[in-house]
Amino acid sequence: MPRPVTLFTGQWADLPLDVLARKAASWGYEGLELACWGDHLDVERAAKDKKYAQGQLDILKKHGLKCWAISNHLAGQLVCDLNDERSDMFAPAACKGKPEAKRKWAIQAMKNTAKAAKNMGVKVVCGFTGSSIWHLIYSFPPVSEKMIEAGFKDFAKRWNPILDEFDKCGVRFALEVHPTEIAFDLITARRALKALNNRKSFGFNFDPSHLHWQMVDPVKFIKAFPDRIYHVHMKDAALQLDGESGILGSYLNFGTPARGWDFRSLGRGGVDFEEIIRALNAINYDGPLSVEWEDAMMDREHGAAEACEFVKALDFPKSNRVFDEAFGE
Repeated sequence: MPRPVTLFTGQWADLPLDVLARKAASWGYEGLELACWGDHLDVERAAKDKKYAQGQLDILKKHGLKCWAISNHLAGQLVCDLNDERSDMFAPAACKGKPEAKRKWAIQAMKNTAKAAKNMGVKVVCGFTGSSIWHLIYSFPPVSEKMIEAGFKDFAKRWNPILDEFDKCGVRFALEVHPTEIAFDLITARRALKALNNRKSFGFNFDPSHLHWQMVDPVKFIKAFPDRIYHVHMKDAALQLDGESGILGSYLNFGTPARGWDFRSLGRGGVDFEEIIRALNAINYDGPLSVEWEDAMMDREHGAAEACEFVKALDFPKSNRVFDEAFGE
């Protein structure tokens, strides 16, 4: 059976869940990956109120949809981030301008997310970790190895207690490997796993778009972590290097033609999704293919419908035999 095709609701949080579910079903999706903001999922409430958690699932069921994963990127970011004013909108108003108050809230929010997932019968939570050392990515003024190691120790110190709650709930956390997170490529992903002593509750939400624009091979990522791909985002990106801009973005917002790279609707960028499907088959990944739709130059409803068709046409089940076995006696 082909994998279920779902839509991540993070970019649609301005719409009530019932409205989005109706639209997603009409576009051909089989489920929603619920974002833990807007009215899509209140994790504090879902962690305590099983009726509320079931009610959100019932909204999906009404439209013939299911839920295989929930995602709390915003709270996750605040766990290890420096938490300046850029993220004030991610946390309750009482935390505004208070980095440690935001962190304290975020840690509890992520524990609640594990409980909410359990109450919904969902086995995977996707999200971010944040990073206390992302600002040190370019080593000038000089950055010592001690400073980098301290960042990974900080990550482990803050996330291990959260992951203890995930273990209690029988839920796994899937980090979306991404710039501004503790892991943003293969080397840092390996280091993050090592920092956590390779505990099984921590793995990855594979998203090829963030690797592609960094010029990291997404297929190689799948092959490097075959037992840690807990969820998959389908998202495309395009390098637009013109001799003037680079991959750092030039302080230009998404959708600005002069940017060195940008996200694209599926099939309209440079990601080789054919090889990704083959690699996912090779590691026996049978979870959802979740469309995270982002393209600043395209109408989102057109893009979401087109993306669903693209993924369904692309996906195929793994063979259990070699084609020329039919020639044998």
